[in-house]
Amino acid sequence: MKKALALRHFLAGLCVLISLPLAAQNAPVDFEENGHGRLWSWRVFENEDNPPLQVVANPNTTGINTSDSVALFTARLGGAPFAGIETTHGIDIGTWTITAANSTIRIMVLKDVISDVGIKLVRFDNWSLGEIKKANTVIGEWEQIEFDFSAHIGNTYDQIVIFPDFSGRSSEQKIYLDNIYGELYVAPPPPPPAPDSATMILPNFFTPNSDGVNDQYKPQMQHADWAEWTVLNRWGNIVFQTDDLSETWNGRSNGNLLAPGVYFIVARCGSTDAGNTVEKQGTIHLIH
Repeated sequence: MKKALALRHFLAGLCVLISLPLAAQNAPVDFEENGHGRLWSWRVFENEDNPPLQVVANPNTTGINTSDSVALFTARLGGAPFAGIETTHGIDIGTWTITAANSTIRIMVLKDVISDVGIKLVRFDNWSLGEIKKANTVIGEWEQIEFDFSAHIGNTYDQIVIFPDFSGRSSEQKIYLDNIYGELYVAPPPPPPAPDSATMILPNFFTPNSDGVNDQYKPQMQHADWAEWTVLNRWGNIVFQTDDLSETWNGRSNGNLLAPGVYFIVARCGSTDAGNTVEKQGTIHLIH
C-alpha cells in the first residue's frame, strides 16, 4: 500500500515537471555555422510565392556588423505588408519567459528602404500580444534596432515572428537580418586626431632698441617639441645660438648690442609625436 502511494506521488510530480515550460532560449540568432538560426525551420508567410529565407554571406562587413553569415528575406512586390518569417513552436528558438534581463530584443537589419520592422512573440497555443514595430533610420548599411518587450514580462513564449518590411512596397525588396537577441552594439571611440606637424616661419627683421616693440627675435614655431637655431654675421661668425625652445635673441653678442645690418639664421625644429622636422635658412635685418 505504501509503495503504491509513493508511486502515485512520484508520477504526479513527474507530470507536473513535464507540464512546465522549458526555460531554454537559443540565442543570439546569428546564422553562423556553429550558431543559432542557420538550420532552423523558418516558415515564410504571406509573401506571394513565399521564397525561403536564405543564409548568405554578409554583403557589408565594413559597418557595425562584421559577421560572416546573415539571413536574406526577399519581400515580394505582391506580398502582403505583413509578410514575414516565423520559427517552429518550441524546437527552434526554444521556450523562454520574458524577464527584465531579456525584455529588450535587438536585431540588425540592412535595407534599401525606410520601413517598419516588426517582431511578435507567440505562446505555444498561438496566443500573442501582437507585434511591436519600429522603422530603420538608415539605408544601405547595417543598423541595430531595439524593441522593448518589458510589457511582456512574466509571459512565456516558444516562437518568434519577424516582419522584415512591414509596409506596402512599390518594388521587390531584399532585407538582410542578423544578430537577433544580440548584444548591444557599442561603437568604438573615434581614433585620436593625428598629431599636428611642426611648422616654422623666420621673421626677417626686428628692432632691439628697448622701446618695447619687436625688441626680441625668435622663429615663429607651432607644434614644435624641440628647436635649435643659430645667427651668424656676414663673415660667418656665430653671434647667437640656442637649443632652448623658449629662448629669444635680443640683438646682442657677448653683452654688446650689434650694429644694424643683415644677419643670417639657420634654424631647425620638429615634432616628436608627428615625427617631422623643419629646416630653414634666412636673413634678419637688425634695425635700431
